[in-house]
Amino acid sequence: MSIPVVAIGSHQDDPLVALESRSGVVAVVRRCEELAELIAACQSGLARVAVVVGATADVTLTLADRLATSGVGLVCLTDDDGERRRLEALGLMTASESADVQHIGAVIADAAQAAGMPTDNSPSPSFSLPGARPSVFAKPVPGEQAPAGDEGKARGQVLAFWGPIGSPGRTTLALNVAAEMAASGRGVTVVDADTYGPSVAAHLGLLDESAGLAQACRLADQGMLTAENLERLAPAVVAGTGELRVLTGITRSDRWAELRAAAFGVVLDGCRALSDVVVVDAGFSVEADEEMAFDTVAPRRNATTLLALEVADRVVAVGAADAIGMPRLVRALNDLERSLPRVTPDVVFNKVRRASLGRFPERSLREAWDRFGPSRPIAALVPFEPETADAALFGGQMLLESAPDSSLRSAIREFACPSRQRNRRSAV
Repeated sequence: MSIPVVAIGSHQDDPLVALESRSGVVAVVRRCEELAELIAACQSGLARVAVVVGATADVTLTLADRLATSGVGLVCLTDDDGERRRLEALGLMTASESADVQHIGAVIADAAQAAGMPTDNSPSPSFSLPGARPSVFAKPVPGEQAPAGDEGKARGQVLAFWGPIGSPGRTTLALNVAAEMAASGRGVTVVDADTYGPSVAAHLGLLDESAGLAQACRLADQGMLTAENLERLAPAVVAGTGELRVLTGITRSDRWAELRAAAFGVVLDGCRALSDVVVVDAGFSVEADEEMAFDTVAPRRNATTLLALEVADRVVAVGAADAIGMPRLVRALNDLERSLPRVTPDVVFNKVRRASLGRFPERSLREAWDRFGPSRPIAALVPFEPETADAALFGGQMLLESAPDSSLRSAIREFACPSRQRNRRSAV
């Protein structure tokens, strides 16, 4: 039985003509003039494989992911060796336009078979989102060669900070936890993945106009992300006795569409290869409401947040310790459970103070949480010290630099590096 194929590119004397007429392996059901037409044809169920002949410059990881979401494989035919290397770095199947017809037919058959099979044995994500294929996250940074004997080297863990709308202090906690980890001797990369209000650069006093994460996603989408340019896009920032690599967020809210899901997954995996810990400052929303506004697969503003939470080794849910912040966190955790049921975050309450909770704020907060909150314990309580936090923000510093002896810094340090671990290191 012939494999239904949609094609784009040269169709005069191209290998598909010979393949269709001589072997009957494929049946070209449509010739497309542009990629939008190709995507629409694939999403309509016309074909099992899409073939791009010659003009492969516009083929990206996002395109391959869109087709894979529809159960369609992608094959690129080009005589340009450099272009084939780029496409293969994206994990795509390629062949030369001048290759033997039987070889091209075999590649197309392999693509059809792969499109109908799981990519690996990893558990599939618990939400329906283009770009969430496990193979994307397992992919090494294109162009990076592992040293001999280093194949089993442990990769960095992902620590994602998330919380409801209302500025509960996600970024402040994320950056100061990252700084404490860096001061303890760990390699740390901070990723600003908030598509609504990115603020990592401002907290660090960086005059950023480059949007490092957007640039890294663009390179990953083209199959051109290497360890070297990832290091360049995530420069080191001194934080006390340690250093943080920082991948800054988008510079304008309308640039969120540059953070495509599949490319963001590759960037995260590259950061894991670069550091011991990847701290992600995620956005607040876990909704996938964009799918209600489009009949076809479209960019999703919350994709970076959903992917970061899905692949994180640890998720920290940050809430404000007051009469508004606690109900918001309870509702947000319910939304998170519906979207990502496998994610079990650690709950941290920020801005704990007597003025909002009474004479014994910590006890009152725990009693209220036990009564009204989800069946999940509070992992940490962080006191409210606005003057200390404001001074650090004004100076573009971390608390370990501006207020090393403050109660605020002590609570964050205890959460980032528990006493038991600090004592073990000091005893070595």
